[in-house]
Amino acid sequence: MTTFIALLRGINVGGHKKVAMADLREMLAGLGLRDAKTLLQSGNAVFNAKKASESVLEKETKSCLGVECDYILRTADELKSAIAANPLKAEAKRDPARLIVVFLKGAPERDAIDWPGPEIVRVAGRHAYIVYPNGMGTSRLTLTVIEKKLGTRGTARNWNTVLKLDHAADLLREAR
Repeated sequence: MTTFIALLRGINVGGHKKVAMADLREMLAGLGLRDAKTLLQSGNAVFNAKKASESVLEKETKSCLGVECDYILRTADELKSAIAANPLKAEAKRDPARLIVVFLKGAPERDAIDWPGPEIVRVAGRHAYIVYPNGMGTSRLTLTVIEKKLGTRGTARNWNTVLKLDHAADLLREAR
């Protein structure tokens, strides 16, 4: 049995693609995924399973919940590796809400993003780590720009949420 973290892209943002977390948990349980828990309203779930498939989850979400969205899966071990690989550790300690991790659906086409703005960008494996010193809301370095530059889709979570997901995954692993 493996502990998985599911990150849903673009749900419950600005009143669009609304998904109740109780409905998401029920759908995951109906698929045989065990001990499903959700975190926040932005589409984060942890569960135990022998295997999990992004495409199956995407199809079932459309079928059961009427919402099209990308899923990005990581195992608990992959999430721990992403945390350990963070090349911006000082920034994570100083202001974790302004450090964003973009979890990429596939391998990026390049390992760097040249960007003239104040943002600091580092790409490591299937993750982009970005510091938004003036906040993400006013930045021109949007998720759409990042996806275009890296050639793959992704979903972003701030460092605080990443650590909460890691903690939730640890609790779920201990409960197995």
